[in-house]
Amino acid sequence: MSARDDVFANIRRSLGVTGKEATRRGIVAQRLQEPSRGPIPARGQGSPANRMATFLTEAQRVSASVVVLNSAADVPGEVARWLRDANLPLQVRIGADVRLTQLDWHGAAMEVRDGASAGADLSAVSHAFAGVAETGSLVVLSGPDNPVTLNFLPDNHIVVLSAADLFGDLESVWAKLRRDHGKGVMPRTVNIITGPSRSADIEQTLLLGAHGPRSLHILITLA
Repeated sequence: MSARDDVFANIRRSLGVTGKEATRRGIVAQRLQEPSRGPIPARGQGSPANRMATFLTEAQRVSASVVVLNSAADVPGEVARWLRDANLPLQVRIGADVRLTQLDWHGAAMEVRDGASAGADLSAVSHAFAGVAETGSLVVLSGPDNPVTLNFLPDNHIVVLSAADLFGDLESVWAKLRRDHGKGVMPRTVNIITGPSRSADIEQTLLLGAHGPRSLHILITLA
């Protein structure tokens, strides 16, 4: 018997059970099937307009910039504007997400590179799976559609978020993930991004871009 088995055996003896009782096993199975929700802070709740206002406040509080666009078709023009204002070349790297690849980047005079980043890209564009109003966070899934390297290697990260995917709390995002991908099926990586990369490890001096992008620009599309 392993040490683990010995510990569990002692617990069962103290409870007067064997671990094979049908009733107890049924209770555990039901709890796993229908997990109870924990307390949800009120800050991110309310109407879609309230959630949007909270997200804008929280995202800007952690040094992200946010622009609300009427349509996804406006994304290339806004990306080009932001890059010009930052004195950056009109070049971005994107993954295979059809919501990005089908946009008219050429019409905005943008040079677009495809696939994962090897570290030489100044700017990248991703599409978020969801947003969390409570903390101003973005949830980005890994995969060919949005390579995880785009979240960390370029100096500037531009993320597109559909307003319909903006939730009040992280618990609601996990519920959406389970619905969309099926029970027990998850992406290899789920990245939760809250503002640009930062660290204050050295003499408590805040440094942006310590372990990833120095800037985070969020584009929320209403349609």
